Amino acid sequence: MKKRIAKGARKTTETRIKWELNLDGKGQGKVKTGIPFLDHMLTLFAKHGLFDLKMEAKGDLEVDIHHTNEDIGLGLGEAVKKALGDKKGIRRFAAAFVPMDEALARVVIDISGRPSLKFIRKNSLSQVKAEEGYNLKDAEHFLKSFSNESGINVHVEMEYGDDLHHVLEAVFKAFGRALGEATQIDPRVKGVPSTKGKL
Repeated sequence: MKKRIAKGARKTTETRIKWELNLDGKGQGKVKTGIPFLDHMLTLFAKHGLFDLKMEAKGDLEVDIHHTNEDIGLGLGEAVKKALGDKKGIRRFAAAFVPMDEALARVVIDISGRPSLKFIRKNSLSQVKAEEGYNLKDAEHFLKSFSNESGINVHVEMEYGDDLHHVLEAVFKAFGRALGEATQIDPRVKGVPSTKGKL
């Protein structure tokens, strides 16, 4: 099987990002973005998706995390899109429920070529405070950027949780597991998994 690996970089006046992604890896993450909490989340994403991910970023963090967070999401989306190639033989759809102590999250994915993000948080989560400078809006912005660049339809549901660290950990683990399953090659799938013949 052809190796599904992508390398790339993104450079703007606000950020400089380099990445390398192996969709058929062993779950090894080497992430240094300047946003420690996001480093932790992306390392979990790689581990539970069984991706090998290297991501380095330098951004205008003296302003805030907005540009860096967004561009890392765009970079990861581009990496997944490139590594998938023609998408022949992939499973395409996947879902994962993941608990983290008192928190529970579900992520559902369709590698459809039509980007969309549905980010649902229950009312009880609106009172949860930001974790180490990273909050639910930051996670939503990251995933929206990923979806837009990758062309993947992503649904995130945060069922409940009292600790934002636990909530986001459940989200990123579920994101990794769902994407890992959806990108896997299934020998029963012939060609592109769509009646249209194109994704």
